Amino acid sequence: MSNSAHAVISTRDLAKDLPLGSTIVHALRGVDMDIYAGEMVGIVGPSGSGKSTLLGLIGGLDSPTRGTIQIDGVDITRMNEDQLTEIRNEKIGFIFQFFNLIPTLTALENIVLPIQFARKPQFKPEKRARELLDLLGLKDRMHHRPSELSGGQQQRVAIARALANNPPLLLADEPTGNLDQESGERVLEALSDIRGSAGTTVVIVTHDPALAARTDRVLTLVDGRIVNGAA
Repeated sequence: MSNSAHAVISTRDLAKDLPLGSTIVHALRGVDMDIYAGEMVGIVGPSGSGKSTLLGLIGGLDSPTRGTIQIDGVDITRMNEDQLTEIRNEKIGFIFQFFNLIPTLTALENIVLPIQFARKPQFKPEKRARELLDLLGLKDRMHHRPSELSGGQQQRVAIARALANNPPLLLADEPTGNLDQESGERVLEALSDIRGSAGTTVVIVTHDPALAARTDRVLTLVDGRIVNGAA
């Protein structure tokens, strides 16, 4: 990817130390990377290499020990919690391994909720939710609660919810980790389609080599450092 392209994510000397009893674990040790608009990037590495820690920092869910993180050219490491909440609501969609859907709400209602909470909603909540469910092949499941959906269907609802406010950046932490191969393939196809149709930048943390192989570029983390493909 050309350096003249727009970097949606840019980190410099990013480090995170975590206390573990009387010792300190260096989860990240000075990560420099750029991820560009419209890319689908996989982050891989052994357990404990810092993948989820890196994703959480990029998403503003945690603060680094040192270094900078720019999202769309804005350094989020200098923001207070209110500012970070606004960035997360407007710029970032999150997809987690365990779906995190609200069990008492239907698929439609789970997607409507973040639009209603947006400070400046750009969509009519129910209309937007219906469009996303249709896009993700769930038009006939919109009035079902999570317990009435398969794992793959729940994850696609979670993707729709993450896209509710049309964020430029989608962060996915092991999005196929709890799914069988067929369901995982459908989720990956959905992510690819979203990137293609909306130009969304997608960053996926995964242990799945087949999933990583479908991304544009793979970053490998080992002991808190990127060992390939940083820019």
